[in-house]
Amino acid sequence: MTEIVRPMRADAARNRARVLEVAYETFAAEGVAVPIDEIARRAGVGAGTVYRHFPTKEALFQAVFDDRVRRIVDEGRALVASVGPGEALYAFMRGMACSGAADHGLFDALASYGFDVAAATTGAEKEFLGVLDELLVAAQRAGTVRTDVGVAEVKALLMVCKAGHGYDDGVADRVVDVVIDGLRA
Repeated sequence: MTEIVRPMRADAARNRARVLEVAYETFAAEGVAVPIDEIARRAGVGAGTVYRHFPTKEALFQAVFDDRVRRIVDEGRALVASVGPGEALYAFMRGMACSGAADHGLFDALASYGFDVAAATTGAEKEFLGVLDELLVAAQRAGTVRTDVGVAEVKALLMVCKAGHGYDDGVADRVVDVVIDGLRA
């Protein structure tokens, strides 16, 4: 007998999304020792709501990680439509650099807890590289990015940009500017 899977109610989907957003921000800023009850309080939901969606803290970690990757991929694809293929890659790189501190904090917190970040990134890496390739090819076709640069180089440059999260905003912005200038056709 097959089980019928019902779509999630709109309010339940909103609550789940809010929990993931709050958990991402909290874990990135304060580490993973923050109790689930505190995540629920900050999200404006009951602890039972959190446990209904994420029965264990590890399930919440995995969902936060997966949600972050999905958001990055969705943002990359949306940029092509909103700013055009010529500037989408550059806007994506700026966004990634801006989120560097939070992402770094999240990954450090998860790793310190014992969450296998390397295993979790296996599937995520493929999705991320896929959207990065889409952005790069679109920008190259638009004539705004050098054609002698591939996804591997752009990924490495993104890592450089994200590594600047410890600098003040002015330095991090200038590093991104230098990287982007180097990519221009």
